[in-house]
Amino acid sequence: MITEAFIAGTDTEVGKTVITCALLQILIEAGHKAVGMKPVATGAELTKNGLRNEDAIQLIENSIPKLGYNVINPCVYVEPTSPNIAASRMDAEVDLSSIDSAYEECRAVADIVLVEGIGGWRVPLSDSIQTVDLVRHLKLPVILVCGIRLGCISHGLLSAESILGDRVNFLGWVANIIDPGYAYQTDSIDVLRERIPAPLLGVTDRHSPIDNDAIKEGLTHGVSRLWP
Repeated sequence: MITEAFIAGTDTEVGKTVITCALLQILIEAGHKAVGMKPVATGAELTKNGLRNEDAIQLIENSIPKLGYNVINPCVYVEPTSPNIAASRMDAEVDLSSIDSAYEECRAVADIVLVEGIGGWRVPLSDSIQTVDLVRHLKLPVILVCGIRLGCISHGLLSAESILGDRVNFLGWVANIIDPGYAYQTDSIDVLRERIPAPLLGVTDRHSPIDNDAIKEGLTHGVSRLWP
């Protein structure tokens, strides 16, 4: 059984958190202890308990068991921009060692750990660390979330090409419809399915308000494939 996975995206705001939370819910309902982790997050608010990112909070809320915020999101920065820029604005830097120790805490209490990325596959985490360095360091297979909208074919193919070129384990991809008015949803998904050499794990529709049951239904086949 797959015990961990990295949830990557073709871009920011393509539904990585929505998909990760839905996967966690499905796995927990199947009897697994499943924890979602967001090692690096930007765009955070200062609270009485410290900096907090909404995506990381959602992962905590959808995980069992519950872990402390600093374990789920060890590297968090205020500015909503690339991590290397956001960290530099705080005179800080993303550190793999702090992520590694937090990840091990998650692995110690969960059957399955889903690690959500930030932005797209090529977003730099620091001046010396790329997303792929984190994935390789934690030895994570990858699930790619493709946001289905105008431009998604190029974004999806380029992201898949980069993942494969980086020689990491590419488990499959999810087509997440993020523009309900886009007239070529099915056509675009078909083009991506023909050209991405990894299985399509599900077609989901992220709309407002988010229908968790519909999203989970769209992922059922893919989950049964990865977690039989």
